[in-house]
Amino acid sequence: MKAVQTNAAPAAIGPYSQAMITGNLVFTSGQIPLSPETGEITGTAITGQTEQVCKNLKALLEAAGSSITKAVKTMCFLADMNDFAAFNAEYEKHFTGKPARSTVAVKQLPRNVLVEIEVIAEI
Repeated sequence: MKAVQTNAAPAAIGPYSQAMITGNLVFTSGQIPLSPETGEITGTAITGQTEQVCKNLKALLEAAGSSITKAVKTMCFLADMNDFAAFNAEYEKHFTGKPARSTVAVKQLPRNVLVEIEVIAEI
């Protein structure tokens, strides 16, 4: 196994790696809408937050030698299922390969953001 670290995505805010590579797969940690430059939350609505999360995932996957187009599975966490349609509209702009996906509503996300996504992708 190999840890992935890049300054192009937000630093881990706990005792974990940004992503891990094992075999020909990369597993990202859940990404929330933090700016990698400032560490601050980007966007106040689901669309803007989802866009930043996808940018962070793209940077992580590229640092691992993969890409967002090689995603095979995503796990999506929403603070409010009423945001589902708007989330989907932004998500599909980035995950054009339509990977397998789970989407669940959760009681609360870190820093009270609206969305968190993690990815498994081929390298």
